[in-house]
Amino acid sequence: MRFSSSIVFALPALALAQEQVPLADKIKGWLSQAQSFVSSAVPSVPSSPVDAGAAKVAEHVETSLTLENWQSVLSADPSATTAGPEDFMVYITGGNKTCYGVCDHADKAWNDSVALLSASPSAPKFAVLNCENEPILCNAWAVGPPSIYYISIPHALADQSAPAPLAYYIPLNRTSVTASEITAISTKETYKTNAPYEGIWHPFSGLIAQYQLGMPIGYVLWGFSKMPSWLPMILISFFSRSFM
Repeated sequence: MRFSSSIVFALPALALAQEQVPLADKIKGWLSQAQSFVSSAVPSVPSSPVDAGAAKVAEHVETSLTLENWQSVLSADPSATTAGPEDFMVYITGGNKTCYGVCDHADKAWNDSVALLSASPSAPKFAVLNCENEPILCNAWAVGPPSIYYISIPHALADQSAPAPLAYYIPLNRTSVTASEITAISTKETYKTNAPYEGIWHPFSGLIAQYQLGMPIGYVLWGFSKMPSWLPMILISFFSRSFM
């Protein structure tokens, strides 16, 4: 009798335990759902305030190059008191179409290096050429992101003539370039490990620049890049049949 009564008294406790298990699961579900609502309502915080600060410094000290202003930006200041040439570091970057969306690492390294170099009184001037926004100029220079053009522009001589600027083209590794490597281009003059570029695509003294063909060629190359892949095959087939 005692045994049977103990079972009877234990049944409500077992039933209550069975009811509490799904209730706990429900509470966990409510908490996780509320947490998701809160996280979606709170704006995301930048991954690193240091990175945001470096990008802000770079925005203030660098100039964006366009098809209209690059010649005036990349020029020696006639009022400068220094006798030596003026140096420019031109960072060439892009977006999803021109850099396949993998320039973020190089962009961060550039921003960090500019933040460090801008504190030096002997730092070069900084400029950025975004091939996503300026495809004609990038095609006219035959450059691609990510890379750096280190350009040394001499001042005009007494007879108003000026020697040709020296341009060093430095490709950057998209995934492994560091801020210290970019900083060393100026501080340690690592750009001099490469011979200055003297080909036809030189922005100032190349054959294309001498005959002012940069803009027409830039438009032609840009047009070819926008051309569907099947169109050249049709044109080649058409001309081959015409010759036959």
